Formats: sequence, C-alpha cells, structure tokens
Amino acid sequence: MKRLKLNLRVVFLAVLVFLTTNLCAQESSPRQLQEMDSVEIGLLTCSPGKEIYSLFGHTAIRVHDAATGQDVAVNYGLFNYHTPYFIPRFVFGLCDYEMGIYPFDLFMEEYTEEGRGVVEQRIRLTRQEKLDIINALALNARPENKVYRYNFFYDNCSSRARDMIIDHIHGHVGYRVNASVTSSYRAMVHQWDEQHPWDSFGCDLLLGVKADRQTTLRQQQFLPDSLRASFASAKVFREHQSPADLVDSTWTVLEAQTPATGSSIFDIFTPRVVISILTLVVVLASVREYRRKKIYWGIDLALLLADGLAGFVLFLMIFSKHPTVSLNLQILLLNPLSLIAFYSVVRKSRRSQYSIWWTVFTVCILLFFVGNLLQDYASGMNILALCLLDRCIVNYCVHAKGKYASSLNTNKKII
Repeated sequence: MKRLKLNLRVVFLAVLVFLTTNLCAQESSPRQLQEMDSVEIGLLTCSPGKEIYSLFGHTAIRVHDAATGQDVAVNYGLFNYHTPYFIPRFVFGLCDYEMGIYPFDLFMEEYTEEGRGVVEQRIRLTRQEKLDIINALALNARPENKVYRYNFFYDNCSSRARDMIIDHIHGHVGYRVNASVTSSYRAMVHQWDEQHPWDSFGCDLLLGVKADRQTTLRQQQFLPDSLRASFASAKVFREHQSPADLVDSTWTVLEAQTPATGSSIFDIFTPRVVISILTLVVVLASVREYRRKKIYWGIDLALLLADGLAGFVLFLMIFSKHPTVSLNLQILLLNPLSLIAFYSVVRKSRRSQYSIWWTVFTVCILLFFVGNLLQDYASGMNILALCLLDRCIVNYCVHAKGKYASSLNTNKKII
C-alpha cells in the first residue's frame, strides 16, 4: 500500500484532472458516449515492496484517454504514516485511508525508484460502463467521499478497485472457481511474508481463530495478485450478448527488479531460533535449580513480566475492529494475568513458598496445546509453551522436594 506524499505538483495536477474529468462525466449525451471510445480503463497490479505495508503488493486503477492525453492513476491506498498513533490505529482497525487521483507518470515514478513491477489488465467495457465508472470516480474523489475506514482483509485498495469496476458493469461477472483449492486468510498472508520471519511472526501473533477459516474467492481478492488472477479468468455475462472475457488484454508496464540477495542477522535469528535458545537456557537453569533445591526468582520475574505485557496486547485486540484478531487462543500462553500474578509469585518464591499461579498457568498452557486443533500459532509459540511449562513444573518440584526434605528432618528430630 502506498504512502501518502504531500507533493504540491501532485495535488495541483490531481485537482486539474479531477475537475476536467468531472465536467465531462456530467454530460451523458451521445457525443460523450462516443468519446468513450478513446478511453481505456485498466486494473494495475503492483509487485511487493520492502516495507511491511507493501509486502503484499498494491492495486490501482488506470484511466487513459488517448484523444485528450489524460492518463491518471486512481489509488485507494493513500495514507499518512506520520499521523499521530498510526500504528495503534492500524492495529485496532481505526486507520483511515483515502482515494487519490494523480498523473500516471508520477504513479510510475515511485515504483521505478523502488524497483517494483506493474502489470496492467485492460478491462473490456462498453461506452456506458466507462462513463459510469468515470462518474463514480469523480463522485468518490470529492473531499467528503474520498476517506474510508481501512480494513486489511475486508476493505482495502484491492477490494475498492474491484468494486469500482465490477459494480458498474451492466451484467454478471463470473469467476472460474476451483472448489478443490481452498485457503485461509493466514495461509494467504504467509504466501507473501514467509521471507520476512519477524513480520510473519508479528502477524501470526495478532491473528486469531477466524484467520484460519476457509475463505471464498471474493474474500481472497483482498490480495492484489489474487484479484489479478481472478480477473484474468473472469467472464462477463451481459443480456442478449455472448459471454466475453472481462480482461481484454494484459501487459507488463514495468518489470520488477531482482532484489539484492543477502541475509541479515534477523534472517538467521528467526523467532523460532530465538525462542529455542531461550528455552534451552531456561531448561538448563531449571535443572540447576532442582539439584540445588532453590528457585532463581529473577528468571520467573523476567518471564512472567514479558509474558504478561505480551498478553496485555492480545487482550486489547479483543476490542479491535478487525474481526480476525478478536478471538486469539494464544492469549492462554501470553497471559495478561501474569501481570497480576508475578508479584505474588516472586514474593512467595523468595520465601521458598509455592504459588497457586503455577497450577493455574499449567492448566492454561495445556489448554493452549489443545488449541493447536483450532488455530495455527505463530512460529515458535509451542516451544515457548514448553519453556513456560518447564517453569511451572520446576517450581512445583522444587517446592515438593523441599517440603519432603523438611518433613524428613522433622521426623529425625522426633526420633
């Protein structure tokens, strides 16, 4: 999705093009319909970028009038990254995007600089359909209409571009559906972020049970490339006409540049690797604790504090406007109650006493393991569960061992 750039040249030309287009669109005379013969409307599909907001590609609409020379890109992915609290607003589904119209060459400049590819599919439209789309775009570009509440899965740049085109076709659009091929939102996201392990980990951490449900073809079109593929095989069924391909022709406007190869430290130390190292260290410490019959309460303090803070974030997701994050079974492991329990746990540990929280936490972790049947967890989360379960077990065992040793000493004194 593209970042909003406050460029005066873009703003000026966008307003100029908008006013000219709107003036023409208000007239629906036979002459204006005839002038639509020189207008071509296409769907632009852009390849992924390096930033997290561009990992999944981008979709836009191109309107080109060969007779007047007007050539604009209609973009539903404009946002201001510097808006106060942008990240929290995005996570909670409170982020506003807007639609913008600006010259096509400026649209291409940014993708050329970023080395990203652009494919155009020219849509097969009648004169009236072209005019209807231009009218709708002009109406949508008005200040009171151009801003919309963005939702990554349900209302984004791809779905907006699709609806603008499909909703103004005078007929039915049929897609080729392969019933044997199904996918979930999470699986589709993985197709594009699997080469970015930490970004993928963050997404999987926030996505809940609903992200693992099977999706329909229409739902899958939230991804730009999925929409492109759907359009490529779609047919238009107009009254009293033979079925026709939705896409008249397809060509590559800009070839994607091959990204420079190389790995960073984050590619080596993936979430799974980091969690595995942490688990190994904790298990070794637990073995030492058991042998010495002494709990290192600092370990529990650090783990429970981190666990509780992460759990608090997942708790806040319950109130998010994104439907796919509200029910997340990972909250059983990353438990916000750890923030309440850690003080009591540490205090009792320093007094060589057992905290009931370890029993409660053990039950939560076991339920977390059962949750694997309903939800795909973030990479390494099951390993982290073993790490925390180890702390539950070692606290119980050290306490039980100490209690047993104490009872033996008491019996010896009595004898």
